Amino acid sequence: MKKKSLLFMLTVMTAIMLAACGTGDKKEETTGGGAASEEGGEFRIGMEAGYPPFNWTQQGDANGAVKIADNAEYAGGYDIQMAKKIAEGLGKELVVVKMEWDGLVPALQSEKIDAIIAGMSPTEERKKTIDFTENYYTSDFVMVIKKGSKYENAKSIQDFSGAKVTSQLNTSNYDVIDQINGVEKQTAMESFPAMRVALEAGKIDGYVAERPEGISAQAANEKFTFVSFEGEKGFDTDISNTSIAVGARKGDANIEKINEILKGISEDDRQQIMEDAILQQPAAQ
Repeated sequence: MKKKSLLFMLTVMTAIMLAACGTGDKKEETTGGGAASEEGGEFRIGMEAGYPPFNWTQQGDANGAVKIADNAEYAGGYDIQMAKKIAEGLGKELVVVKMEWDGLVPALQSEKIDAIIAGMSPTEERKKTIDFTENYYTSDFVMVIKKGSKYENAKSIQDFSGAKVTSQLNTSNYDVIDQINGVEKQTAMESFPAMRVALEAGKIDGYVAERPEGISAQAANEKFTFVSFEGEKGFDTDISNTSIAVGARKGDANIEKINEILKGISEDDRQQIMEDAILQQPAAQ
């Protein structure tokens, strides 16, 4: 009887020890990488870092710039400040990935980045392939020109008939040029800094941009100014073409949360961030 009792007790103790070990293993598994990735992780955004005042490249972290991934340089501008607020609201670390404009949507779709925050307009054409949040900035189209040119006193887009005009590749800015009768539409360019160089060199008479770029170009180069248009004298375009939103993958669960974060940023704060970005932009860009 004693032997049987002893064997029974040993069996029970062994079972308890094994159960305890099993519970410990399961606990360790459930608190592993899956839970940590939900609570934190990275928020990887794509941008050109070459479209001031929305985004640009600089050498240091002045004015809240963020280091570009796999690069010694930093990205600054309006988009960066908005991205920092979004990342903070999501509880994630902001990572900036610099790439060409045409590579942004493919990078988003292939999950190389989590969002596009690059002064991108939520056009109907883009909505066919990606989703967008609510707008985080709204502007209008202007024509950037050289001071003293014959177009400086233009009041209507039709005053640019015969002018050599361009804008950025694959943007609504470039498409609306066709609304100018008799315009000499030039080949689209990859970046606004390239357009500024072409304008100063006299290769073009003007380029279509959103108002912040017009103000930015004028502040960066005393030879530049811009023409704005009122009502029907301007470009006929949907507001989605002059608004800026965050691009996300189709069905991204973060869109609702990002919209909540954006709603928490007042219009006054957004305008102040833009004004600061215009003043802080590097002169070279």
